[in-house]
Amino acid sequence: MAKQSRAAKTNAVRIVEGAGIHYDLMEYDATDGLLDGVSVAGKTGQTVASVYKTLVTIAGPRELFVFLVPVVLELDLKKAAKAAGVKKLDMLPLKDLMKETGYVRGGCSAIGMKKKYPTFIDQSAESLESMIVSAGKVGLQMRVAPKELANITEAAFCDVVKYS
Repeated sequence: MAKQSRAAKTNAVRIVEGAGIHYDLMEYDATDGLLDGVSVAGKTGQTVASVYKTLVTIAGPRELFVFLVPVVLELDLKKAAKAAGVKKLDMLPLKDLMKETGYVRGGCSAIGMKKKYPTFIDQSAESLESMIVSAGKVGLQMRVAPKELANITEAAFCDVVKYS
């Protein structure tokens, strides 16, 4: 079902496999510290248009929301808040990422977080055959069909990015 790498299975990979979803894993060298999405796209030989970053936001004291957006674009917090049905969103402070999601920066996946948070995928992914997202560990990416990702994360597709 999946083209397996030698990487240890992450929680995200186990969940995708358990759901019977086809995926491909891609490993990349993260020892240079370049974990941004554009660098990851280059390291994995993928187009930046197909690579999505996972961003975690917070409304009020404890209400979290997850957004997947193309690595070359920026999350529009006003559009994101509207999609989430809240007045205002802020980015979750990096120091809280591991505690809230179980993931670290550069390895945060929308699949398999500690809790199931409302999740939104930028509408640009809806027309793609596949998209590249974190597989739950720095140095590991996963190619998956956007609709399959939306199904497993119970995500909605919506316009949540800034355009210049």
